[in-house]
Amino acid sequence: MTRLALIFAPLALSACSALSALSDATQVLDVYELRAPEGIAEAPRRSRLNVTVESPTTTGALLTDRIMIKPSELEAQYLPGARWGEEVPVMVQSLMLRSLQATDGLSYVGREPLGLSGDVAIVSDVIDFQARDLGEQAEVTLRISVQLVREEDVAILASRTFASQAVSASLETPDIVAAFDAASDELMVAFADWVVTGLR
Repeated sequence: MTRLALIFAPLALSACSALSALSDATQVLDVYELRAPEGIAEAPRRSRLNVTVESPTTTGALLTDRIMIKPSELEAQYLPGARWGEEVPVMVQSLMLRSLQATDGLSYVGREPLGLSGDVAIVSDVIDFQARDLGEQAEVTLRISVQLVREEDVAILASRTFASQAVSASLETPDIVAAFDAASDELMVAFADWVVTGLR
């Protein structure tokens, strides 16, 4: 069974193509979410560090719950009739959090520190989180810049940019979202391994 979850679907299916313009601000939208990968390996031992995953920053075009698809390099549109369950930065934060929790490699990981401050903060920026129209398919590109910051003196311990891509089976919304899911899986597995390995 796919991990991709369709939270809500209206009874009437939209006949619009993936690139058609939004027709009505009151339109009922299908809501999709991405989940943390199921195949994340558990860490061989647990770090004693408390880690805070801060909400990522991003550009204005991605500061939304709409699913972006680009017909060209300089043009951005959103899939009609569909949205994410959370705004993109919040969803990415949730994916990071759940992926790290799945490793069982950290003493604590959360959106907020346990006390006044944690040991390490994960600071990130969502650079790409969109699909690109290829004609009969779409290419999904995810790119996120991540820094590990020691809270005590705000020193950057490590930094890396993670990127992944996946091609959809068609321009239908479920296929495009499935490609987002595949690209997210690849990126989050690499991210979680990098964080846990770096903080041992």
